[in-house]
Parts: sequence; C-alpha cells; structure tokens
Amino acid sequence: MEIDMEEKKGDLLSFTREELTEYMEKTGQKKFRAVQLYEWLHKKLASDYSEMTNLSKTLREQISSEYEIYPLSILDKVVSKKDGTAKYLMATKDGGVIESVAMNYNYGMSVCISSQIGCRMGCSFCASTLAGLERGLKASEMLAQVYLIQKDMNKRVDNIVVMGIGEPFDNYEQLIRFLGMISDESGLNISQRSITVSTCGLVDKMYEFADEHMGVTLAVSLHAPNDDIRKSIMPVANKYSIDEIMKACRYFSDKTGRRVTFEYSMIHGVNDSGECAKELAGRIKGLLCHVNLIPLNDVDERDYRRSPDEGISVFQNILQKYGINVTIRKGMGSDIDAACGQLRKKYIDKKVTG
Repeated sequence: MEIDMEEKKGDLLSFTREELTEYMEKTGQKKFRAVQLYEWLHKKLASDYSEMTNLSKTLREQISSEYEIYPLSILDKVVSKKDGTAKYLMATKDGGVIESVAMNYNYGMSVCISSQIGCRMGCSFCASTLAGLERGLKASEMLAQVYLIQKDMNKRVDNIVVMGIGEPFDNYEQLIRFLGMISDESGLNISQRSITVSTCGLVDKMYEFADEHMGVTLAVSLHAPNDDIRKSIMPVANKYSIDEIMKACRYFSDKTGRRVTFEYSMIHGVNDSGECAKELAGRIKGLLCHVNLIPLNDVDERDYRRSPDEGISVFQNILQKYGINVTIRKGMGSDIDAACGQLRKKYIDKKVTG
C-alpha cells in the first residue's frame, strides 16, 4: 500500500522495510541502511537513536530531527497478585488512552492489544464501548504495545491476540499493516499462526481477510445462538445475521484451512441456557471451529452478570455431546480489572472528576 511520506511524518515505526528503503534512497543513503534501521526498530526494539551504533551520528541526527521512535508511553501498570497478569495503560501522542494485557502461560507470554481508542460497536456487556470511538490506532501504535511490553517484562512475546479495545476490522488497513510487520522476519518474526484477530462479525471484512491468505487465526465474538438474542446485546447483529457470519466463516476455513474460534461470553439468564447450547451446537456443527466459553467479567455500568460456574460447565457438556470442540477460558487478572476497557474507564473518570 502506498504511503504519503508527508502524511506519515513523525511516525517512523509504521514504515515497512520497503518504505524505509524508499526514504533512505531519497536522503542519499544506501539500501542496506534501511535494513539496519528496520532491525534496530523492530528486532532490537531500540528506544533511542543513540543505541543505533552502526548508523553514523549524522544519519541518526537527521532521522531523529524528523521522526520519533515510539508513539506510545506507559501511563500505568497493574500486576495481578493471583497469576502475574499485567495490565498496561498506555497513552498516545494525541492524548488517547488504551489498554494492553500481558498473560503468562506455560507455553509462553501472550499479549492482548487494542486496535482502536474506544469502540463504536456498542456491545451492551462490554466496558470498551462505553465512551464511544475516538479513532483507530496506527500500525505503529499496535506494534508499540507489543514492543513496550516485551521490553518492560524483559521476556519475549510468543503470542498476540488483537482482542483488546476496539474492533480490529473497523481499522482494517492499519491492522493488515501491523500483521505484516509483526511477522516480518527482519522484526520480531512472530509466526502468524501465533496471532489471533477477533471480530464481532463484520462480514464483508471477514471475506476480505480470508483473501489475504495469512496464517492468522480468526476469532468471532458470537455470544448468542440466534439473531434475536444477539440483537439484544450486540447492535452489529442488526446489520449482519448469524447465517451470514457462518457463511463467511466457512469461506474463511475453506480458503485458509484454519479453524475459526467462536468467542461466547456466558451471560446469566441471557444466553446460557441448555436450549441455547443445543441451538448453538446446531448452528456450528460440521464447521471447522472451536468454541471458547468466557465467564463474563462484571462491569459496574452494565446490568449483566456472569453465569454461575456450574451453569457454564453444563453448557460445555452439552456442546461436547454434540461433538463440538469447546473450552472454558481461564480467568486471568480478575483482581486488576483485566476485562477490556475497565482500567481505561476508571482512569478517564478519575481524570474528569479531578
């Protein structure tokens, strides 16, 4: 994708290797300098130009006069006493506030990042959408979340989930740019098979994403077995039906050979009955998929409450009887408001009230 250099002035972290090469050539530098600079930014995660010791001082001064390295800074970090999950509050250069989460598992560290400042999808059980949408994040701002966490934790990021604040497919071009750069062999080189992108079901973008031929896992926030229930909790359901979503999921699986993950938040008295489980099983049976049951994180501003553990287990058992691959998500960081948007909301409210 073509990039207007003037439009991107100051945003060095968003430049691909090809764009850095173009920039270097315009400034009279050899092509290999672009490779060196890219590796300093995306592999060695340099935070200061003085670290780039194989670039001349003159070149470093020239670049630093035009571009900053990190478009984000860490505002706050809260660590769970239960499991070590770390919740980060980060600030953008224009005053936006986003969240990221680092979770340690036996298979490595997984990072959940945001794709937008706020969200306009309006899901009625989620804290991320309470203040609406400010804007989409640039690729550099998505990359910076990963880089800042890896540097702060002093531990390699093994898995990435684009499932924080925002709807990734509502920021499609920057998402695709991010995915290409985070998996670039000259950068962190994170396997696309270790990356998951979540959508609430923007069907047109689901087809487009399948045609990108990436190895990324697609997760669909379904949260209901039928359109009536889904419409009551997710405004996007008024535009896209579950039948349309299922058709797009089949297209994705056929095109990529990869299974789709269905995210299903368990909301007491809304979508957690045995009948809902049977209906869901009927919807997805025969599809290459996996269901991830999510015990709902209670949000003070919302009326919904999580299903009892026993009810979640019953729901899981019913799906399994129908041959559905299903797991219950392990709750991480429950003592630090690790649900998307909660920490950000408290920070904004505190700032407003002084």
